[in-house]
Amino acid sequence: MSLVLYTCLLWLCTSGLWTAQADTHEDSSSHRGLAPTNVDFAFNLFQRLVAMNSNKNTLIAPVSISMALAMLSLGTQGSTQTQFLQSLGFNLTETSEAVIHQNFQSLNYLLKQSESGLEMNSGNVMFLLQNLKLKDSFLADMKHYYESEALSLPSKDWTKASQQINKHVEKKTQGKIEHVFSDLDSPATLILVSYIFLKGTWELPFSPENTREDDFYVNETSSVKVPMMVQSGSIDYFHDSEIPCQLIQMNYVGNGTAFLILPDQGQMDTVIAALNRDTIDRWGKLVTPRQMNLYIPKFSISDTSDLKDVLADVGIKDLFTNQSDFSDTTEDVPLTLTVVHKAMLQLDEGNALPVATNGAPLHLPSESPTLRFNQPFIVLIFDKFTWSSLMMSKITNPA
Repeated sequence: MSLVLYTCLLWLCTSGLWTAQADTHEDSSSHRGLAPTNVDFAFNLFQRLVAMNSNKNTLIAPVSISMALAMLSLGTQGSTQTQFLQSLGFNLTETSEAVIHQNFQSLNYLLKQSESGLEMNSGNVMFLLQNLKLKDSFLADMKHYYESEALSLPSKDWTKASQQINKHVEKKTQGKIEHVFSDLDSPATLILVSYIFLKGTWELPFSPENTREDDFYVNETSSVKVPMMVQSGSIDYFHDSEIPCQLIQMNYVGNGTAFLILPDQGQMDTVIAALNRDTIDRWGKLVTPRQMNLYIPKFSISDTSDLKDVLADVGIKDLFTNQSDFSDTTEDVPLTLTVVHKAMLQLDEGNALPVATNGAPLHLPSESPTLRFNQPFIVLIFDKFTWSSLMMSKITNPA
């Protein structure tokens, strides 16, 4: 095992959420900075996307996007590369470009080794149109650090090309994600697609036989019918007096954990704005087991994000302009770029077989408090092994 990987493993095993204890390995500081740097970028990106999609579901897999952008930066030079890496949160006077890519390589390895209890199909892939040729050094670095690939699309017909992209992602996700593209007015010559499907098995699964239809209040004037999962038992719960919300933390089998956050009526924007590392760290310390009756919608939602506007908003301003320097990517000019992220989250009972209750209804103790996620809420899913942000979502309408 390399010193780099050993140091990363040592840090992950001895640290708190994102606060590591000092150790004696001289290479450890860069690894110690990777998880908090990625999570800071994740919250920044999520908050800006929510603001752009105010009344819609918003769903992203932040660590996948960070990896995709870091991979893309391999082909940049000059101010474009600086914009990329600084916008991802890296201080280039403290951490070299080479170390950043080595850290992502280790993180990618650790995520694949983590027994998260999650069914997760994810990847980043480049598609090349109009006979674009990438440099061999760029392709080699993509494969070495990120285990990614670049695929040429022989057809100049965008309709046929988009169908090829959709089929590739569908195959990679075992049919879970079917449509990344439908149509583009002016497709780019280089298309970077980041995709993820995620569902998990709860440590304390819900019984499918207790799921029943109920109302979900999209806003003050409209509601929809959704299948509502029900559970009664000891739940890790916290009612925040500083940020107007209630929340629970539910663990998946393995290393996955989820925070489900229910803002007070009309306080979604306030809660979203308060999300950061310190907030999650505080919640993780303050949740306490409490006997309660819990109602959570069962849903499967997906979201496709063209990241052009939000990436410019976080500081990568040259990315989609003629000021960008992709000279380490290709000798072909001009290069035009599209970056698309497709995420799908399935939240269900979390066990394969229904509990044999012979149809008997769940007994909900009247003396236990009840928490109903029957209005817009937030779901944050992390991998505790690496403390990577696997999924961030604002659920406005689970139907």
